[in-house]
Amino acid sequence: MLPQRLTAGYQSFLDGRFKTESKRYQELGESGQNPEIMLIGCVDSRVSPEVIFDAGPGEMLVVRNVANLVPKYETDPKASHHGTSAAIEFGVNGLKVKHIVVLGHASCGGVRAFHDHAEPLSQGDFISKWMAQIEPAAERIGPMTGDLKTDLKRLELAVVEESLNNLMTFPFVRRAVEEGRLQLHGAYFGVATGLLFSRNPKTGEFKACLGED
Repeated sequence: MLPQRLTAGYQSFLDGRFKTESKRYQELGESGQNPEIMLIGCVDSRVSPEVIFDAGPGEMLVVRNVANLVPKYETDPKASHHGTSAAIEFGVNGLKVKHIVVLGHASCGGVRAFHDHAEPLSQGDFISKWMAQIEPAAERIGPMTGDLKTDLKRLELAVVEESLNNLMTFPFVRRAVEEGRLQLHGAYFGVATGLLFSRNPKTGEFKACLGED
């Protein structure tokens, strides 16, 4: 049996959204998906892309992992980071998405674990091994200031930047971008404030999405 919360939520879905959008679900079931946007976000339960962007079924291809990281392109079949890479391959080559958005967020536990050199949560220490991928980003932004809030935000934004850079190491992503078939975007969500910031591709600065010049 599923947890009661899920059963109740599913009943609400059947009585509400599924009923009002049944035609849309039927079309998706028969013709397949064709999203234009792929979003790479964090597994954090507070940062649901479908909720933040009020997305309907079939609108976004969402990939979530700890700290919204995109690994560098790997050719070694024994490499360990192919889960997210496979999703990117599917989105770009299979579904021909037109946009990839990397969505970072405030209060990221994975980034905090990296910053604090946290003790392993299991013998495998999967989180630390995964978060080690942001070491180049941490080196790029330079020494920490000593102010925890400032340093964590700098790292969170650096992770978005690193993921965007790593996306361009995938030959098929770079080719699609250079041919104008694909655009890459960076964004950052404030959990407590609800504010969304988007990255200016020319300057690398993050500015509030609403009210920008």
